[in-house]
Amino acid sequence: MSPVPEAGSLRDERPALRRCVAGDLDEFATSYWGSRALLSHAPGLPAPYDDLFSLDVVDELLSRRGLRTPFLRIAKNGSVVGDNQFTGPAGAGAEIADQVRDDKVAALFANGHTVVLQALHRTWPALVDFSTQLAADVGHPVQINAYITPPESQGFAAHYDVHDVFVLQVAGEKHWTVHEPVYVDPLRNQPWTDHARAVEAAARDTAPVIDEVLRPGDALYVPRGFLHSAKALGGVSAHLTVGLHTMTRYLLVQELAALAANQASLRTALPLGFDPGDPEQLARVLPEVVELFTQHLQSATTDALAERLRRRTWSSNRPAPLAPLAHAAAIASLAVGTTVRLRAGLRCRLVPGDPLVLQLPDRTITFPPSTKAAVEQLISGADCKVGELPGLDDSDQLVLVRRLLTEAVLVTDHR
Repeated sequence: MSPVPEAGSLRDERPALRRCVAGDLDEFATSYWGSRALLSHAPGLPAPYDDLFSLDVVDELLSRRGLRTPFLRIAKNGSVVGDNQFTGPAGAGAEIADQVRDDKVAALFANGHTVVLQALHRTWPALVDFSTQLAADVGHPVQINAYITPPESQGFAAHYDVHDVFVLQVAGEKHWTVHEPVYVDPLRNQPWTDHARAVEAAARDTAPVIDEVLRPGDALYVPRGFLHSAKALGGVSAHLTVGLHTMTRYLLVQELAALAANQASLRTALPLGFDPGDPEQLARVLPEVVELFTQHLQSATTDALAERLRRRTWSSNRPAPLAPLAHAAAIASLAVGTTVRLRAGLRCRLVPGDPLVLQLPDRTITFPPSTKAAVEQLISGADCKVGELPGLDDSDQLVLVRRLLTEAVLVTDHR
């Protein structure tokens, strides 16, 4: 791949993705995304990952943050430890029984178990921000786990994931082996255990496409379906697994099928006494159903499909955190001259018309058509100052911005 682009190019446009991929991001999109594994070494990436995560962070999360299951898993040689072996109540005022016990985790880790911190895109601030930006960069929902492995230990045997991953090596060294898929592009309901024998045979008998040691600052891209396993080397190893919940063409099929519920002809009852397990009875009704469904597919509109997809996918990643007290204070103190900005990671779309409609993940907001230029500027992602919005006087600008602040579409001071 080509060298890392200079500042002012794609690095600035997709900053979180740039931290995961060395070389040209457009080449990654066309030649690697969903189809080929890629190892990016630290010298080709902007910076190591110390600002996102570290072994000190692991200790803090396990000992001082009151974690509960399922935010933690522990495994050894592919077997997951029961929660009761590392959880318990936490004393007066915190009797909930599934809280992480740091002493029990310490004993298991010392005995060669891998610690898996889950959903760090919700629990650790630096990774909350990173996942928000990466989701915006790639257009697919993002989750982040961390795997902390003792020296010379392996947490999980060869397997595949049902989502793409970026592996970001944070500390120590880990030997990664990646093989071609035995089942291409698995969906979320098609786990590797459905093909366990084929996975085991491929990992044992076929040549890997990547057989490398990851060191701090290295990144590895593994598309869904690719077999992979990893083993820590001489010291404690920690890496982030950034999962990309890739939206597929099958998602469109699912939502098109769901829209068929709007067709009265497809809601009619099957014959009295019908046995759906009898191929002969099925053969008598299937041609008509296929014909009706084909007619539905041909008449389906992109507007109706987009509405369903918006509701299903836009909420998959939460927008940037909102500090409730500070945000309420910002609304109360709003004045001409206040700078506001679209809340980072919030998906929205403006539909012209009368009224003007702002589509959000869970609702829509309407405005007079006269506000179109101002709303477009406010949701552009750029800093906007009340008093400088187009087409409205100061009083109307305050009303509009206050409404969007109250709806948590806009924030002040980038919060």
